[in-house]
Amino acid sequence: MNEDKKRKIVISEEEIKAKIKELGKQITEDYEGKKILIVSLLKGSFIFTADLVREIGVPTQIEFMTTSSYGHGEESSGNVNIINDLKIDVKDRDVLIVDDIMDSGLTMKVIIDHIKEHNPKSVKSCVFLNKPERRTVDISPDYVGETIEDLFIVGYGLNYGDYYRNIPYIFSFED
Repeated sequence: MNEDKKRKIVISEEEIKAKIKELGKQITEDYEGKKILIVSLLKGSFIFTADLVREIGVPTQIEFMTTSSYGHGEESSGNVNIINDLKIDVKDRDVLIVDDIMDSGLTMKVIIDHIKEHNPKSVKSCVFLNKPERRTVDISPDYVGETIEDLFIVGYGLNYGDYYRNIPYIFSFED
């Protein structure tokens, strides 16, 4: 692990909080008069989801799915596994899938396709970080906190190995 390397802050805690307020306001406006079913993709999105839902001003239900495509490495394996699926019916629901990051787009595409099989009223996606340079499938998130360049980042829910999710800002390791 890179514990000896210096951290370079990519997005500060204050910048994260400001962007989440903006996202919450936009989602509230877009879902006015509706009830949202938030589907948070664990483990990475749990911190972002908790912060985001407190900024959403319409009735919001939260459910979780666990997916895996990274293991302990820095790049997706290319295989998305649904480890824990939803236990509720999404039929005729407005579903917003929340994840920490979209890089290849594969996880989000697999989950959107999976949820659409159950006839929701609508399905949209929200990610805090968007890395379009890494996209391998044709998908773009509906709501984005920040678009970033292609670098390995950690913190604010993003892990390296099993660590660093608890760091309140996003950083990269300097060489």
